[in-house]
Amino acid sequence: MSLLNLKPINKDRTLRANVVEQLREAIISGELAPGTKLVESQLSALLGVSRGPLREAIRQLVDQGLIESIPYTGTYVANITVKAIQELYSFRTELEQFAFKLVWENRGEDFRKELNSQLEKLTAAIKSNNKEAAIFEELELHNVVYKHCGHELLQDSWHRLRGRLHLYFTLHQQAHNRTGPYIDAHDKYVTLALGDDLDAMLNHVTEHMQQGYNKVENLVSDIRSHLP
Repeated sequence: MSLLNLKPINKDRTLRANVVEQLREAIISGELAPGTKLVESQLSALLGVSRGPLREAIRQLVDQGLIESIPYTGTYVANITVKAIQELYSFRTELEQFAFKLVWENRGEDFRKELNSQLEKLTAAIKSNNKEAAIFEELELHNVVYKHCGHELLQDSWHRLRGRLHLYFTLHQQAHNRTGPYIDAHDKYVTLALGDDLDAMLNHVTEHMQQGYNKVENLVSDIRSHLP
């Protein structure tokens, strides 16, 4: 772990936020491999922070599913498994369908404007070949329906899922050897989300989530086969 490309934190942000960002990036990039044990003393020295904010950051990443805390053993980078990917896909599908059911009769001008604006931002990120921006903007596009659904527990579940989805999207890019989704991959999603047919929207959510899933599952299987 001493070879990690971690940098002293940015003093203009909270210590916890900086530590979370750096650890998340190291996990998502694969620099911190699945199953790696996290040693607090080493991470504290590399990041130049005390163990207090480090532990807060680790707890946040545990909540997001990127780190596992095993009693009497320690904390580890979460293992990527086919089962975990399958559960993420099925749970995310159910969450998003529920969000659309809740928001459907309450979609207003703010919802329409925000969804269209977010599609423009995602398109710009894809055109710029900016991998991280494309992932962020794709997550933000899907965030719109949760933001407007009015269900706090659902919103909380979505936010807790985002860390794992970020990792999933990174794997998706890797599996398809590209820096983001196809330029028109979300056009139908947005059109239906602003349309009048809820059943068509719900069916498309299932279809949309399935796009490229098999390649990601195959990639995860390959990654698992090379783990010690």
